[in-house]
Amino acid sequence: MSDIGDWFRSIPFITRSWFAASIAVPLVGKLGLVDFSHLILVPELVYNRFHLWRPLTATLYFPITPNTGFLYLVNLYFLYHYSTRLETGAFDGRPADYIFMLFFNWICIVITGMLMNMRLLMIPLIMSVLYIWAQFNKDTIVSFWFGTRFKAHYLPWVILVFNFIIGGSFVNELTGNLVGHLYFFLMFKYPMDLGGRAFLSTPQFLYRYFPNRRGGVSGFGVPPSRRPAAQEQAGGGRHNWGQGFRLGGE
Repeated sequence: MSDIGDWFRSIPFITRSWFAASIAVPLVGKLGLVDFSHLILVPELVYNRFHLWRPLTATLYFPITPNTGFLYLVNLYFLYHYSTRLETGAFDGRPADYIFMLFFNWICIVITGMLMNMRLLMIPLIMSVLYIWAQFNKDTIVSFWFGTRFKAHYLPWVILVFNFIIGGSFVNELTGNLVGHLYFFLMFKYPMDLGGRAFLSTPQFLYRYFPNRRGGVSGFGVPPSRRPAAQEQAGGGRHNWGQGFRLGGE
């Protein structure tokens, strides 16, 4: 148990909080402590009865059944792995920027979910984070199952197909990819690479509550296209997403 505790405490704070909540809320529903119907997104109840907690619980809840358990565990692994890499990589020492990214993505996903009558929002938010990590590390070679290898730029779309095969739908993954693309384009691509106006910026009050943990000004100072190369050279330039989570493994 001490090893598990040490591992859990080693997860960066924001990812650790999100990861823990994504375990706790599904367990609450699984154990029947709260009826799962109170945890999913129902637009009519949000509009008419002010069930304002539903957009949040729908982002953390996922039904755990024999048919959905594997899909849940795979996406929980994606949450842990790619959120950790993003929080300790491109957003290292910038908790306010990372929180704002998650909040922006969440708001976009909630709006989309309300318009498209989506009940569960966990996978879209996870995929939006994975998409942003892939954009920061687009030239990194990743290894998928069965020995397939390709650039990280294609990873979100490969996972979309993978989740479609094991889950029967790709709407959640597509929503997450599009939201992740919207954030990356507005925050980085358009203002830094294309010289356009900055439409997104982290609110200053977030820096007061979550100050940068190292020197420099708030926000990002270099185009993302220049950051991944230095980061991946330092990290060996390769990543195997399946390490530690394989079919049939423990």
